[in-house]
Amino acid sequence: MTDPGITVRPAEDEDADRIADVFAGYVLASIATFVEDPPAASVWRDRLADARDRKLPFLVADLPDGHPSAPAGGLRVAGFAACGSFRPHAAYRYTVEDSVYIAPEATGQGLGGRLLTALVDDLERTEMRQVVAVIATLPGTRHDTPSIVLHRRLGFEIVGRMPAVGYKQGQWVDTVLMQKDLRPRS
Repeated sequence: MTDPGITVRPAEDEDADRIADVFAGYVLASIATFVEDPPAASVWRDRLADARDRKLPFLVADLPDGHPSAPAGGLRVAGFAACGSFRPHAAYRYTVEDSVYIAPEATGQGLGGRLLTALVDDLERTEMRQVVAVIATLPGTRHDTPSIVLHRRLGFEIVGRMPAVGYKQGQWVDTVLMQKDLRPRS
């Protein structure tokens, strides 16, 4: 379900503290990211600057005052979507990896879909050719987790699964690789 009151916009430097807070929740309490120490807001400001320099989208979603998931006054940065280098080698320069994270109090509101749709739309206007999602999942899990379903809905295809490549929170973690071709269709 989407909510017309949600605003998706380019992230600004002053959003870095809230972006750090949203991401820290995933770092500390989930397997969604293999990061184990939450990056400081200064790291996020650097990532924002890098995205601007590379002309890559870095988006946030805000909830308006009165939204059922927002506190009084609204919620600035209820979630974010960004992309970065898929790999450090020069030959990968036209491929990016996406990331989408939603604040726990704002899940189930359609923010992930709104953010990822906007991110892909923005990427299609860049020189990027491919976008990849690397989605953490527990061994034996089917390909029906919310992140996989979201990416499939937006045209990503599963291109592989890497078993037990991560170890977090006392358990082995798989990754599912998904990919979307950004080239215009003829």
